[in-house]
Amino acid sequence: MKAKLSQFNYELPEELIAEYPSENRDESRLMVVHRDSGKIEHKIFKDVIDYFDDGDTFIFNNTRVFPARMFGIKEKTEANIEVFLLRELNPESFLWDVLVDPARKIRVGNKLFFKDKEGENKLVAEVVDNTTSRGRTIRFYFDGTTDEFRAILQQLGHTPLPKYIKREAEDLDLERFQTIYAKEIGAVAAPTAGLHFSRELMKRLEIKGISFAELTLHIGLGTFRSIDVEDLSKHKMDAEYFKVTQEAADIVNRTDKKRGRKVCAVGTTSMRSIESAVNATGQLKPAEGWTNKFIFPKYDFNIANCMITNMHLPKSSLLIMIAAFAGTELTLDAYNEAVKEKYRFFSYGDAMLIL
Repeated sequence: MKAKLSQFNYELPEELIAEYPSENRDESRLMVVHRDSGKIEHKIFKDVIDYFDDGDTFIFNNTRVFPARMFGIKEKTEANIEVFLLRELNPESFLWDVLVDPARKIRVGNKLFFKDKEGENKLVAEVVDNTTSRGRTIRFYFDGTTDEFRAILQQLGHTPLPKYIKREAEDLDLERFQTIYAKEIGAVAAPTAGLHFSRELMKRLEIKGISFAELTLHIGLGTFRSIDVEDLSKHKMDAEYFKVTQEAADIVNRTDKKRGRKVCAVGTTSMRSIESAVNATGQLKPAEGWTNKFIFPKYDFNIANCMITNMHLPKSSLLIMIAAFAGTELTLDAYNEAVKEKYRFFSYGDAMLIL
């Protein structure tokens, strides 16, 4: 039977969407879902350590969110324009793919000025192409190095909180919308399953003998794009850059799953990356490039035998991947239970461990 979009719906009260993170990273709630028995447990996130032992491996996405939301002023009319940086096309010529809002006011040839808090012009950009109804390619005029340019973006940009968080970004988001192990700059959203890991919990996992493998997938807005086809086999994901190193592949492949050891993908982005880098024998291989892999039921997973994830939007590609891993019926049972138990949903919400 073909997987249909309408299968992956559930009723979510708006008040369960988390506007702020929990006070302490590792004290979010944790729902534990057992695939073999269908059992569901309710824990605190730091209890996750109780489900892992010496010889198990966690796979983390070490992408780092950059302040992708900027506010510019259009030349002549001085209209306020939001510019969301999507992807750097050419670092040497400061060429970027962006989304603009309101898009109807922005045409090829328009110039945008970006000011600091004191009102001083720091950057100028020109629109050089239309890519979609809201998409544009812009070139920043900048006489300096790439590092100097990125420092100014860091100064002018705002943390790109998802649209379903209704408030403006605050100072706390600079730290809390990053994982503690974030390194490789390039994401426009955090790999949210990783936001629950504190330094103390990581150290306790390490002491227990659990290995860590890091990969990179730079999350783009395509991860959040709604699916508009009922037949899921016809959905096309936007491509995102990913990289799996030889070191990460070696750590994962050393994990002895035949003896019951666990390979835990932390987040849907880690899962997409490893499933995009499988060799002919079903092991993880080093790889770098762009993946548009869309995972939906029924899918045979190759690498991870458990995963950690957040609570995702109805009918989203992320929820659909979870259903492929845990089973559609069990996933929807777990989500309905989460609503009943008033779990917090989405980026700053609570977590789920699927065993």
